[in-house]
Amino acid sequence: MKKVILGTIIGLSSFVAVAQSDSLINVEVTSLKQQLKEQSIEIEKLSDKYQVQRNSLIEKGNAISKLNQENQSLKGKLDSVSNIVSTNGNNIVAISKDLGTKIQETGDIADSKISALNSDVDKNRLYWIIGTLATLLIGGVIFWLLGKRITSSKTDVESQINNTKKSLEEESIKLDSKLVEVLESQLKIQQAESSSTPSSSTPEKEDHSLALKVADEIVRMQKNISRMDEGTKGLKPLEKGIERIQANFAANGYEMVNLLNKDYEDRMNLDVINFLEDDNLEKGKKIITKIIKPQVNFNGILIQRAQVEVSQN
Repeated sequence: MKKVILGTIIGLSSFVAVAQSDSLINVEVTSLKQQLKEQSIEIEKLSDKYQVQRNSLIEKGNAISKLNQENQSLKGKLDSVSNIVSTNGNNIVAISKDLGTKIQETGDIADSKISALNSDVDKNRLYWIIGTLATLLIGGVIFWLLGKRITSSKTDVESQINNTKKSLEEESIKLDSKLVEVLESQLKIQQAESSSTPSSSTPEKEDHSLALKVADEIVRMQKNISRMDEGTKGLKPLEKGIERIQANFAANGYEMVNLLNKDYEDRMNLDVINFLEDDNLEKGKKIITKIIKPQVNFNGILIQRAQVEVSQN
C-alpha cells in the first residue's frame, strides 16, 4: 500500500513539473513574439528614414545638375570670347598685310614723296602695332580670367559632389548597420521560436518570408558596398555584420546561390529581367552581370527564383 501511495505522489510531481515547463515556454514564446512585433515597427521606421534620405539625395542630385549646366554655360561664353580673340587676330594680320602692300605701292608710284610719307607711314605702323599688341593683351587677359573662373567653378562643383556623395554614403552605411542589427535580432527570435515549435514536414510549409527579406537586403547592401570607396567610414563593420548574417543564414539551412558573373544558359531555373548588349564579350557569350533578386535554397530545395540581368554579344 505504501508503494502505491509513493508511486502516485511521484507521478503527480512529474505532471506538475511538465505543466510548469510548458507554461514557461509559452510565456517565453509570447515575449519573443512581442519583441518581433516591436522589431517590425522599428524596420518600418528605418524604411521611412531611408526614403527621406533617398529624397534628399534626389534633391542634391538636381542641385548638382544645375551647377553642371552653369558650368557648361561658362564654357560656352569662354568659347565665344576665344572666337572673338581669334577673329580679331586674323583681322589685324590681314590689315597689316594690306597696309604693307599699300605702302609698297605708294613708294613705287611716287619716289619723290617717300621722304615726306615715311614719317607718316612709320607713325601709322607704330599705331597699328600698338593697337594690335593692346588688343592681343586685352584678349589674353580676358581669356585667362575666364579660364581661371571656369577652373575654380569646376573645382568647387567637383568638391561639392564628392562631399555630398561621401556624406550620403556614410549615412547609408549607418542605416544599413542599424538594419543589420535588426535583422540579426529577428533571425535569433525566429530561430528560438522555431526550436520551441514542431518543424513542418516539408520546406514549402515553412514560413520563409523573413529569410527572403534578409536575402534581398544582403544583395542590396553588397551592391551599394561595391560602389563605395574602401576607406568610407563605417564600411568595415557593415561588412562584418553582413558576414554574421550570412553565417546565421547558413546555420538555419538557407543558401544564397552566387550567380554573379556566371555564364548564362537557357536551361537555368531563373528569371531574366533584361538582356543588355556588350560588344566587349566574345561572340555568342552570355554573362549574368546583375542580381536583382538572389536565388535562395532551403535545405537544398529552391524557395526563391533569382531575377537577373544578362549581358550578351
